[in-house]
Amino acid sequence: MAIIDRHGFRSNVGIIIVNADKKVLWAKRRGQEAWQFPQGGMQLGETPEDALFRELEEEVGLKAEDVEIISVTEGWLHYRLPQDLIRYYSRPLCIGQKQKWFLLKLLSDEMHICLEQPGHKPEFDDWCWVSYWHPIKQVIQFKKGVYIKALKSFAPFVLGEK
Repeated sequence: MAIIDRHGFRSNVGIIIVNADKKVLWAKRRGQEAWQFPQGGMQLGETPEDALFRELEEEVGLKAEDVEIISVTEGWLHYRLPQDLIRYYSRPLCIGQKQKWFLLKLLSDEMHICLEQPGHKPEFDDWCWVSYWHPIKQVIQFKKGVYIKALKSFAPFVLGEK
């Protein structure tokens, strides 16, 4: 069950996986031309870290031992959904997402990345490694502000930038 706060924001985790070449994993939503970082909603009773590892395995097939947590954003980063994406018939009403973002270093071989997991409908049908700032140019507009904040927050760990 999704966790939606009293303001209408669904609790969610965002995942940025970086490889040894300082490239980030970029995934294409199944059946669409939309690309994004893996992300997913928290469930009742989960901590953000619990949700991170569940979503990591469900969406890209990686386990806790395949990655190292390098950093986590402070507080929650929020974005609002465009009016046409809000499901006004749903209760509680969700108007957007609040996200904890995690920066992960890939420790295992990329061959462990697998978009199809038993018992889960795949969210993505393709993935690739892209330059660190590339996602800002490609992500859907309503998520852009959160992506900028997350990437700026993690840049010192990946690129040495402040």
